[in-house]
Amino acid sequence: MPESAGCLAGRVVLITGSTGIAAATANKAIAEGAQVFISSRTESNCAALVEQLGAKQAGYRAADLRQDDAAAAVVEDCRTRFGRIDALFNVAGISGRRFGDGPIHECTPEGWDTTMDVNARSQFLMCRAALAVMLPQAPGSDGMRGSLLNMASVLAFSPEPTYFASHAYAASKGAILGMTKAMAAYYAPQKIRVNAIAPALVQTPMSERASGNDEIMAYMKGKQPLVEGMQDADDIADAAIFLMSSGARSITGDVMTVDAGWCVSEGNAKG
Repeated sequence: MPESAGCLAGRVVLITGSTGIAAATANKAIAEGAQVFISSRTESNCAALVEQLGAKQAGYRAADLRQDDAAAAVVEDCRTRFGRIDALFNVAGISGRRFGDGPIHECTPEGWDTTMDVNARSQFLMCRAALAVMLPQAPGSDGMRGSLLNMASVLAFSPEPTYFASHAYAASKGAILGMTKAMAAYYAPQKIRVNAIAPALVQTPMSERASGNDEIMAYMKGKQPLVEGMQDADDIADAAIFLMSSGARSITGDVMTVDAGWCVSEGNAKG
């Protein structure tokens, strides 16, 4: 297909999650010519997104991606529907605060285990299942067999102790960075790229706690000065589309920080 057809024309993209960044990326992937398969735990969200995207271009399977059989079933459904998988974007994840995440001396075992399972285990299982499809499939037009893109966070390497002391969350995202780098080194000879995106605070359903707190929002005006508040999900989706496209065919093992200035800013001082 000509480049004008879109940078993902003819490609199959599997995205975990069905709201926020996942939904924004799915919409952009469709606009760029991809076929998209969605998976998250909430079937109604999956169905609504696929209806919006168009049934001919998109499909879904609702699943708890912490379960190895569920992850494998999602990947197989995608392969059966569209014939191959060119890219996996692992978006689905949680803030573990309601389960007991927090500073280590306060973090509960349930908070730790649940956060690590949903955020890190699910990405491991999805990558494992997707690789079983990508490794034997023929390379695409850009010479690559596939692209794996994992969701990290600036909190893995740029902590904020006052408002975002969620240590299990930070640990889960740090684990994802380590896994991404190790995978990138191992699978590069097989022409499979592995990268991660590290956003800061994005306007999504998961960030409702922060968006409803006036003190945090005042702080974010200086912490994310490029947007003077919360990032838009489309900003992260744009980066994801690039990293999954042939324009990034020489990029692997990278962590793209999309943070509106978080890592280089101190935030507004508290009054």
